[in-house]
Amino acid sequence: MVQDIQQALSLIDEGHSKDPRKTPSGEPYELHYGQRMTHYLNLHTPDPSPLLQVAVRAQHFRRWEVPRDSYPKTKPGYFAWRTFLKKRQAEQVKEICLACGFSEEEAGRVASLIAKEDLKKGEGKGDAEAQVLEDCACLVFLVSTDHMLHTGEVGRIQDAR
Repeated sequence: MVQDIQQALSLIDEGHSKDPRKTPSGEPYELHYGQRMTHYLNLHTPDPSPLLQVAVRAQHFRRWEVPRDSYPKTKPGYFAWRTFLKKRQAEQVKEICLACGFSEEEAGRVASLIAKEDLKKGEGKGDAEAQVLEDCACLVFLVSTDHMLHTGEVGRIQDAR
């Protein structure tokens, strides 16, 4: 592999840092989220592949640009929003990967992980790395939700739907 993982992560973080939404400490929300994803990846999976590291960090790449309320407030609207975002984020990050020296196959793999193309329910089914990415997202969500419940920020849970 000749790709520059650190450059890709830096460019992803640069994109995350443009999120106008802020955490209570003033950090751009998606930058914080990407760092939490990496934190839980490192706890969950010792020695993750470089491509998984990039995909995990980029899962919500520039998500704030397509607000949830730009789709109908229905279950089908929610799923349409999520489907659109996964595809968009995968395409955007694939371009970053290619610019950082990733091969077409490597950049495609990162995009596939972000889009969770082969995420299947059940033990031993689907792409193991896509499942790791999903596990990290669930851990970040659960820890964040627990924090919101304990700090009175419960309204953010409703807003996220």
